[in-house]
Amino acid sequence: MSSTEVYANAWIRVREDQVLNPRGGTGVYGVVEFRNRAVGVIPIDDEGYTTLVGQYRYAHGGYEWEIPEGGCPVDESLVDGARRELREETGLLAEEVVLLLGDLQLSNSVSDEKAYLFVARGLTQVEPDPEDTEVLTLWRLPLTEAVAMARDGRIRDAMSVMGLLSLALA
Repeated sequence: MSSTEVYANAWIRVREDQVLNPRGGTGVYGVVEFRNRAVGVIPIDDEGYTTLVGQYRYAHGGYEWEIPEGGCPVDESLVDGARRELREETGLLAEEVVLLLGDLQLSNSVSDEKAYLFVARGLTQVEPDPEDTEVLTLWRLPLTEAVAMARDGRIRDAMSVMGLLSLALA
């Protein structure tokens, strides 16, 4: 029936919609619109190791291990965004970046955010270049251990879990 922007910043816009529900009653819906698409990358080196990124996540109030991931502006290709995030967060350059899973809805009841997961191979190490808002710890470990972490709850980030478990099933 109506829509009102209640908050906006460089990353998100929050709107409140007055709606008619399926049974004819009125209601309110809060929607978070993301300005970027989410990209995540599982780097796999020639020895079967991957690199996870550790960082404090403010919204959940805790330290988390994740695959390298971040936002991809709509004017940047998804592959370029994946390469950029991998380079910024880990210092890894990849000869090959291929889509593993795409157009995933991370929280479709309250947000329009879509995610795309990639696998990167043919890795070369250079110096990481994280954003000013990021204090990251890198952990190189066997891919099988990262998959085990996704299975047993040590990795809880949805993109990381989806990517690692999908890769294990492939």
